[in-house]
Amino acid sequence: MLQKKICLLGSPAVGKTSLVAQYVHQVFSETYLTTVGVKIDKKEVVAGDRKVLLLVWDLHGDDEFQRLQESYLRGTHAYFLVADGTRRDTLEHALELQQRFQATLNGIPFMTLLNKADLTRQWELDQGNLDELQARGWEFQETSARTGKGVESAFRRLAEMSLQS
Repeated sequence: MLQKKICLLGSPAVGKTSLVAQYVHQVFSETYLTTVGVKIDKKEVVAGDRKVLLLVWDLHGDDEFQRLQESYLRGTHAYFLVADGTRRDTLEHALELQQRFQATLNGIPFMTLLNKADLTRQWELDQGNLDELQARGWEFQETSARTGKGVESAFRRLAEMSLQS
């Protein structure tokens, strides 16, 4: 069975840990627990006609207090840039992370997850933000760790993308 390392990158509190918990364990907790360093989960998935063991690396949120270490990204086969739809600055930060780690992640497939789709009435993101992602040629998907919307399909799609690279 193939193994693929998948990383989740983004600002603190965008829902990276909750997305992983929803994907791997089908649970959601209202309790916010900050990730210290990295937490690794595993899940077997069928991508195309192949079984793949995803090693899901939930990396701590990157901000001015705790910078993401480039060494965590070594050996990555695909990654998610995660933004919180209710906080526009988290999408801007995801764009910065992409630029900052472009040399390390060059050519590695990725998707942008616009999380908290269950709170769209509170979203700060608008069509202009989505148009910018499309103009960059980035694949993106709205997700909700709370309801599970788009979570399974996003991970499956990223697994498929990792097989093509």
